[in-house]
Amino acid sequence: MTDISTTWITSTGTGDWAISAGALASGDDLASSVLISLFTDRHANSDDVIPDGSDDRRGWWGDQDQEVPIGSRLWLLDRSRLTPDVANAARVHINEALKWLIDDGVAAAITVTARISGQSQLDTIITITRNDGAKVPLKYSWVWQQT
Repeated sequence: MTDISTTWITSTGTGDWAISAGALASGDDLASSVLISLFTDRHANSDDVIPDGSDDRRGWWGDQDQEVPIGSRLWLLDRSRLTPDVANAARVHINEALKWLIDDGVAAAITVTARISGQSQLDTIITITRNDGAKVPLKYSWVWQQT
């Protein structure tokens, strides 16, 4: 059985479930798993600086007392200026969010590159090496609000 397909909508910077013939589409479980892992807000670590200055550490309540939380800490970069350090932090957060794929035996390796394109876009390429050696490249881009 396959999962519901989640797709990335570049123009809005959001994910959504795909529709096919009036019903929820299914398939491409790996891409859907990556989208959920990246764009669900993981609970901030105790030493993370919250971008809006509040004490809202976000995250999903179901992660409480779980060894492996869902999502990423990419949301912590929301109000940051796009600099090489922020691009590197995004790369680190992406690796952290996808580590479970290796731990659970879904992938043999994950490589993440993040680079600034122009003045206001962050491009990331995630290459997932499956256990059979096949490589699956996934690209995500964000238009940065803080330049």
